[in-house]
This record gives sequence, C-alpha cells and structure tokens, in this order.
Amino acid sequence: MISIKEKYKKEAVPKMMEKFGYKNVMAVPKIDKVVVNTGFGKLISGKTGEEQKKILSAITEDLSSICGQKVVLTKAKKSIASFKTRAGMMIGAKVTLRGKRMDDFLGRVINIALPRSRDFQGIDLKSFDNQGNLTLAVREHIVFPEVSPEKVKFIFGFEIIIATTAENRKEGIELLRLLGFPLKK
Repeated sequence: MISIKEKYKKEAVPKMMEKFGYKNVMAVPKIDKVVVNTGFGKLISGKTGEEQKKILSAITEDLSSICGQKVVLTKAKKSIASFKTRAGMMIGAKVTLRGKRMDDFLGRVINIALPRSRDFQGIDLKSFDNQGNLTLAVREHIVFPEVSPEKVKFIFGFEIIIATTAENRKEGIELLRLLGFPLKK
C-alpha cells in the first residue's frame, strides 16, 4: 500500500502543477494538519463524579489508540444551565496530528474506517469549506480496527478536520481527490 506522502509527491504534485499552472513545487497545496475532536458533554451531564471519570477515561483511551497520540481534554469556558455544564468542566477531547502520525491516520481513515462505516457512499463535496479544508464526521468510533467492539462501553462519534494549504475550495477538492479520498462526483 502506497503512503499518502509518496502519493502526494509522485502523483498529486505533477497533476496539480499541470491543472492549476503552478510554477514551483512549493506552491502546490498540501495537507497541513489533521484535527480529531469529540464532545462528550451529553454523556457526562447528570452523572456522578465517579461515573464521569469512567466515561472520560474510556473515551480518551479509545481516541488515543485510534490516533496514536495522547488526547488533550477541553474544558467548558462558561456555565450553561440548560446543558448542565459548569465552567471548567471537561466536555471534550481533541488531538492535532502532523507528519508521520497524520499520514498513518489518514491512510487508516481512507482505506479502513470509511469503507467500514455504515451506509457510506462517498464524501460529500458540501463538507469542504471555502479555504479547501475538509470536515468529516465519524458516527461510531468502532469502525477503526484499533478499537475492539466487545470491550467498548460507550460508542461515541467524532469529527475529523483535514486542514490544507489550498487557496480555495476547488484546489482543496482536487488535492484530496488525487490523494485517494473517496469523494462523490
């Protein structure tokens, strides 16, 4: 299996230079970083302190094993009574991936996780923003092979944000299509 980095150098760069008329290899857009984040405020709201710790540790452990990097917990900035959250309460987790870990993670997402997800028909082009960044939602974290479905206590979803250095939406879509992302036509 060819890695994303090799595919970028051998296939994507020449085709992007030809299509968009870049004069320099350094001007060709690339994937800058991948941010994986999840919110578990609903799961822990209304639970006792001990139950919250169990849920928090289970989610951070699974997310760390999926990403291959330690998770950073995010706290609520202010108290919101209707969401049953207090300022400083742990409500989410995120991981920022770069370099080799990013390439490995994207390879697993493209080749294993997306095809295993239920009713997957391709990534919708509406998921791209105007700067060429892609936002994916994974409904169930058990589509990743690192997570054993038998041992999972809580099924949670998370968001994958693929940040590119593309100038516009068209360049971002073309870059990810050349890298092998299963995009809809």
